[in-house]
Amino acid sequence: MIELRAGALKLVLAPGAGGAVAAFERDGIPLFRRTGADALATGDVRSFACYPLVPFSNRIAAATLHWGRGSYPLTRFLEGEPHAIHGNGWRRKWRVVEAASSRASLELVHDALGPRAREWPFPYCAQQHIALAPNALTMRLALTNTASELSPCGLGWHPFFPRSASTELRFVATTVWETDATKLPTQLVPLAPRFDFSVARPLGDTALDHCFVGWHPPVFIRWPERGIAVEIDADAQCRHAVVYVPAERDYFAVEPVSHMTDAFNRTRRATDAGETGTKVLAPGETFSCTMRISVHCPA
Repeated sequence: MIELRAGALKLVLAPGAGGAVAAFERDGIPLFRRTGADALATGDVRSFACYPLVPFSNRIAAATLHWGRGSYPLTRFLEGEPHAIHGNGWRRKWRVVEAASSRASLELVHDALGPRAREWPFPYCAQQHIALAPNALTMRLALTNTASELSPCGLGWHPFFPRSASTELRFVATTVWETDATKLPTQLVPLAPRFDFSVARPLGDTALDHCFVGWHPPVFIRWPERGIAVEIDADAQCRHAVVYVPAERDYFAVEPVSHMTDAFNRTRRATDAGETGTKVLAPGETFSCTMRISVHCPA
């Protein structure tokens, strides 16, 4: 574990568990959901506070990547899940490149050799750069294509936040993808009232697992009972946001990501890449994006 501190903020990183965040809190108050002792002991990254999405976010249909002239079967890491999900970065150990009092850098080299080719068929080198300031957390992801051919790429984060009946959410987006029973996108539609959070409102019994397009940072989250709020900002590379609010759970997720669900399989022409958010990297090319979470304690 690596512990970073700045003012009242503390962040704990777990390089050996998918390069995930084990804790993010202010004066002991969790800003990300708490990682349980069992998850810490077993390295169950899916139960951690936040983890990186590398080299893609969300799902690839039927765990098969169709790219160029080839089709590549991918590992299904989750039992009962018909699709590949969230890349392979969260399943691998990351190497510590730098660790200081308020910042750290981690690296993952994926060689795509042997059984690792089923994790992802194209080699890459990914880096995480994390910096803590007294009132903000900044996280940067970068991926370099180390293959000898063009490869698709997508990045993002999966932060989980504590949830109560009074937790408020506010963000602006233009459209949202409707989904089928397996969470694959079916139709891009204008925001119906249940998807419209342009005015802050309590989550209550809301249940969502959808990708929003054209979101305009920041996302605003407030816990009235705690007297604390956060704003989630991201650069222009992350014009998609997945909002995951599972029913009857004490957490939810807001995920700034660079592309829509199953983006790579929907990118058949060069013009499709802009619509799906797919980044096509030439050999040696790097793609990066940045997320910033500001912490507010209004009087």
